[in-house]
Amino acid sequence: MSTVEDFFAQHDDWPWNPPRPGRATFHYLIGVTEGELRHDVDHVTRTVTPGQWLWVRPGHAQCWHPPGAARGAFILFEPDVLRPDIARLLAPLTAHEAPAVLSPHPDDAAWLQQTALQLLDEHRALGRRPLDIHHALRRSLLESLLLRLVNSPGIAPIGTAGAGRADRYGRFLDALELHFRELHQAADYAELLGCSVRTLSRAARDATGKGVRELIDERRLLEARRLLRGAQWDARTVAVHLGFTDPANFGRFFRDRTGLTPAAFAADEATTVPPPLLG
Repeated sequence: MSTVEDFFAQHDDWPWNPPRPGRATFHYLIGVTEGELRHDVDHVTRTVTPGQWLWVRPGHAQCWHPPGAARGAFILFEPDVLRPDIARLLAPLTAHEAPAVLSPHPDDAAWLQQTALQLLDEHRALGRRPLDIHHALRRSLLESLLLRLVNSPGIAPIGTAGAGRADRYGRFLDALELHFRELHQAADYAELLGCSVRTLSRAARDATGKGVRELIDERRLLEARRLLRGAQWDARTVAVHLGFTDPANFGRFFRDRTGLTPAAFAADEATTVPPPLLG
């Protein structure tokens, strides 16, 4: 737990000079109270303004921009820090595909800011009270903040209409996140979830308007883009990692969806400016 301004001050010119993309292994949660924060999440530059929160989830590719005038709370936490009952309530918010930028209701803004300040104070109070109480207070404050954020517009609440299909689609996303490297057909996931391909397809289309195979391909493409960016992996290694039996097939898959070969994409990402701004 820190602040955006402290993070920039403590890390000097790393990792934004030059920008260095990386994969998040923690939850990064930043609440902006002043100025404007720009941050790349999965190859899209997000602009976060006062009252909004940026959430980078484990597994997302991220890239920092040079420090600006942004001020606000900077919270890092591990995926397993939440209690199971709280984690279930927060599932729509912690999901890999949840929005990167949250815009809570204005009535919540002051409460969220105050809770974040209390969490920062408790983080800095190590040694002021018994360690077990210190840790319990930090977790309680974090969970309280997240439970208020889960009601942000754009976050689908648990138990809404069509919960059966929504739950099936949610379980599909969980399975996809675990198995997209080796399972590439709708039938694979239908079998895994104990339903028919038609039932799974309907759940996916109800939730996204897209077919199961399209969602599988999108997840594989996203992973390919993450691995190729910064030329950290070559195309052949990415192809093997994503379950392609032939690197040429991976090249066609990637080119058909991006208009670039994997090598051209990696070279372009290494030399171009950040992509257009999205809020």
